[in-house]
Amino acid sequence: MRRTTTVAAALAFTTTLTIAPTSTAFAGAAQCDTKPIQKALDGLRKVGASGITVTVKSPRCGVWNGGVGLADLRTGRKVVGDEHSRIASNTKTWVATVVLQLVQEGRLKLDDTVERYLPGLIRTEHYDGRKITLRRLLQHTSGLPDYMDGPGWENEDDHRWDHSTPLETVKEALRLPPPDRAPSGFSYSNTNYNVVSLIVAKVTGDDIGTELKRRIIGPLGLRGTSWPGDRTTLPAPDLRGYAERDGKLADRTEWNVSGADASGALVSTGPDVTAFWTALWSGRLLAPAQLAEMKRTVPDDEGGRYGLALERYETSPGFVTWGHSGSMESGHKLRNAVTEDGRRAVTLLIGSEAFDEKKVDGVIAQLMAGLR
Repeated sequence: MRRTTTVAAALAFTTTLTIAPTSTAFAGAAQCDTKPIQKALDGLRKVGASGITVTVKSPRCGVWNGGVGLADLRTGRKVVGDEHSRIASNTKTWVATVVLQLVQEGRLKLDDTVERYLPGLIRTEHYDGRKITLRRLLQHTSGLPDYMDGPGWENEDDHRWDHSTPLETVKEALRLPPPDRAPSGFSYSNTNYNVVSLIVAKVTGDDIGTELKRRIIGPLGLRGTSWPGDRTTLPAPDLRGYAERDGKLADRTEWNVSGADASGALVSTGPDVTAFWTALWSGRLLAPAQLAEMKRTVPDDEGGRYGLALERYETSPGFVTWGHSGSMESGHKLRNAVTEDGRRAVTLLIGSEAFDEKKVDGVIAQLMAGLR
């Protein structure tokens, strides 16, 4: 039987439901309709993932943590909901929050250019830092290519143990031809956020990991969230990551993700990710003006809309949620959604790169619509 954990201290202002995910266990919770959660768990068991941690927040049920499947295929350890995982590109939203706090403090401006902060760094035949603003970096409309599209990245396993700096990845990207872009100018590129990392370091004197700790992780009391640096292992308990190799699932949990930096290096848990996103949307991290800037979207290249490290989801007319998906070389993936008022949220940490993504997205959409 799965067990659940209480939420982090940062969420002490909510009512926490600490129960096993069975229909009878919810019987004593006043006004808490658990049917949407039960239906979601049933659906997630059928998507083909090795293991999924599930964190759900709603006004009537509080915060619930659980999961389906196995956190470790070798040992048979079951997912219970408090496992640590790489959150991949969900990191970008945390980084954008730091940037907008610096904007709030008058230390950065969204429409200042890269050249102002990093003179001479981006000046090639195809790319000019005098024409690329901080806003365009955060919005993926800078036109910079993704360093991972370079010729040395065809086999990601070749870089599994490598230490890389954000500056090295940016220089790799500048040698590449311009990417294809949507009519809006959108082209998703990890390079953008590694440039942002360099700008934050120039302005504050500290690396982005230190600023994340100072401005978000510490103030919110996120004890399960960490900046790994060159650490290749995950804190215990971990959600093992699996990728398909030669027709079999191979454990790829251990990985040096230093190169990902601001584009995707954070390690966290489902409860902590949920705490961050609900704090963001409830106004605890940004003033209304900066949050409004974050929500200004452009059409992306997949028929959706993208803000400043925000993906906008409208699964039914008028019902809007926000989040940021993530995918890591180690096999870890993330899906999440939160309502505009921050009162309803779902976070899934997924331990394998191969699963039915449409089914997962459908489960999240149904669950978000059904939460009360």
